[in-house]
Amino acid sequence: MAAGNRKHIRLLAAVLLSGVAFQTFTPSAPAWAQDTRIDSFNPKMPEDAKMLLSANELVYNKDAERVIVRGAVQINYGGYQMVAQQVEYSQKTGRIIATGEIELIEPGGNKVYADQMDVTDDFGNGFIERLRLETTDLTKLAAVSGERRNGEEMILNNAVYTACTPCATNPDYKSLWHVKAQRIVQNGKTHTIRMENAKFELFGKPILYLPVLEVPDQTVKRKSGFLVPKFGYTQKLGAGVSIPYYWAISPYMDATVTATGLSRQGFLLQGEFRQRFANGEHILSMAGISQLNRSSFTGNTVDALETNRGMIGSKAKFDINPRWTFGWDVLVQSDNNFAKTYELSTFDGTTFTNQVYLSGLGKRNSFDARAFYFDIQDADPDSIAENKQAVAQVLDYSYTHPEPVLGGELTADINLTNVNRNREDELQIPGIVDRFRGLEGTYHRLTADLEWKRNFIVPGGLSLTPIFAARGDVIGSSMTNPGIDYTGDFNSDDATTRRMLTAGIDARYPILLTTDYSSHIIEPIAQIFARPNEEYAGGLPNEDAQSFVFDATSLFDRDKFSGFDRIEGGTRANLGVRYTGALGNGYALRAIAGQSFHLGGVNSFATDDLVKAGANSGLETDRSDYVTMIGIDAPSGITASFSSRFDERDLDLRRADASLGYQGILWQTAVTYTSIQAQPLYGSTKDQDEIQTAAAYKFADYWSVFGSVTYDLNSNVITRNGIGITYDDRDTIFSLVYKEERDSDQSIANDWSIGARISFRTLGDIDVGDTKFDGLN
Repeated sequence: MAAGNRKHIRLLAAVLLSGVAFQTFTPSAPAWAQDTRIDSFNPKMPEDAKMLLSANELVYNKDAERVIVRGAVQINYGGYQMVAQQVEYSQKTGRIIATGEIELIEPGGNKVYADQMDVTDDFGNGFIERLRLETTDLTKLAAVSGERRNGEEMILNNAVYTACTPCATNPDYKSLWHVKAQRIVQNGKTHTIRMENAKFELFGKPILYLPVLEVPDQTVKRKSGFLVPKFGYTQKLGAGVSIPYYWAISPYMDATVTATGLSRQGFLLQGEFRQRFANGEHILSMAGISQLNRSSFTGNTVDALETNRGMIGSKAKFDINPRWTFGWDVLVQSDNNFAKTYELSTFDGTTFTNQVYLSGLGKRNSFDARAFYFDIQDADPDSIAENKQAVAQVLDYSYTHPEPVLGGELTADINLTNVNRNREDELQIPGIVDRFRGLEGTYHRLTADLEWKRNFIVPGGLSLTPIFAARGDVIGSSMTNPGIDYTGDFNSDDATTRRMLTAGIDARYPILLTTDYSSHIIEPIAQIFARPNEEYAGGLPNEDAQSFVFDATSLFDRDKFSGFDRIEGGTRANLGVRYTGALGNGYALRAIAGQSFHLGGVNSFATDDLVKAGANSGLETDRSDYVTMIGIDAPSGITASFSSRFDERDLDLRRADASLGYQGILWQTAVTYTSIQAQPLYGSTKDQDEIQTAAAYKFADYWSVFGSVTYDLNSNVITRNGIGITYDDRDTIFSLVYKEERDSDQSIANDWSIGARISFRTLGDIDVGDTKFDGLN
């Protein structure tokens, strides 16, 4: 052996024939051991790469410089792994010829299956017969023949392309779609798969001819180019076609520009710019249109009055550190209804909340500061209430002392609220109520609340928890006086202070009952809170305590108001019982029942404020309504719950929420019943009784149907309903959805839509209309 051939790889041949010993030898270094620099198809071979070869038989012809291995051949070299029945290597030509059940695994993870392979020793060039290629993202290509060029291109002749995820676990599965092409070029330099003279086939039938179709290969996460067009139709806008262009600006920055032609309104241009940072991201959205046909919009609405319309939106979130987050979500429109009318995704809704926020969360404390502005979509241009919304800034801080204080837990809560309104917001129902949801002017309040409590277990198992709380408010207000329409005593002072001291005790006596197959805990609960009357009850603005529902979940709250603008005053007792049960067969039960009693002082819930927060609440009398809640969870997937409030005098049902659901392998269903008795002093003059149903059923592999119905029992009208069908095998998604809505006083639908979506993995989506379905897809 010549001295110049000492830069070798070692070829280890395990000769497994019966009676033949293990042999090794060191031939001249083949060309594939040299430093060959290839792209992703053929990465650089290490200089010290060694080959491991195993076979049943090895023949080495030194004179012809040819090595032939046969029978269960396995080769591992430089990250490549090959299995074949026979492999022949010629040192003279530098070519490898493999035959019989070939499987080649590339360093990047792609797999090539073939009947015959004739390639150079660096795997960079060669010919392959009857091949299949599987990429790491489960994309599959098959061809009669293929050619590899320069380690960068794989050219497949008479080829088929598909993306089949289920095939990974079910080899017999047949994908619904594939693309047949005269030639497919997989380019490792541009990272694309180019299909020429192609036919797209669905269910085995050609439905579309494509002269050229190019898609990114499995190594590409983002690539600039036109996306699949989207289609839609609405009565007001007409038929629409959207053509989006995606621009991958950099690894951390991209944008999408979408041009939409609408048959009735003209040309809508949209843009979205996205940028990622090390600690967060920012999204900037813009859209604009010059409407051609305003008469398509009926009535004296913003849609019909404006010609040039547009919006700009900005959304960001940054993690300052693992505990602190800063961000904003802001929308500026030419009018309140633009984003909703043109269905601009993120901004399409009934109300958009503009906000800037800073949040922090520690082990025993939390901080949240936000500035709000509420943009009411689909607003009536003549409605003061809808077009003049409050601007609010809110700061919340909560702290729990890490060490016991006098043996108990000490917590503190701080709230700072500032509200500014340009107009008065009043709800008038003649002869029933004048309800001021907000007054014109500025209102700010600083609240600090301190609570201490300690738990004692006395002999016999009784749990006693004394509770002491102190709260103070500093209030500044320059809001206009509501005038004679308000029957309460409005406080017109510019500056006001308010305080509240509370002393209370919580007593519980849990009783454990057990059997061989179940356990039950019955826990009677009694509370009493003594405090002075609420200062300025009904005389101050109420911005954050307007929404109030008394039920079993709030029965044992120290202060039952939903916000800081009202304080519960007077002496009150809460009595009830809690039950928790676990049955040996997997059933779980839970229940609460109880009542609240006003014992002394002024009942805050019987004292009107500007928004009538306590009216018809069930707490306005000395003896409250009864509240109950019961729930059950079954191992079969069935869940049921019932929450109710009964009048304390005649047990008339004031409010009820009942739900029944089932979660199974094939079935999913839920039925919800809501009943709310009229609350005229709160602004609701009619009983509200509604049933909502939703269900989904998987009737075959990958196929499901779903639907929902909402029925107004008082008006005997179906207010919302919809039905849809979907197919999803992770490679192909198809959905068809029909939805309609109507007002309670209308018998025919005043808004209906049909949406369809079909998505082909790696190729793109085709959307027509809206296929979103509440909670089911």
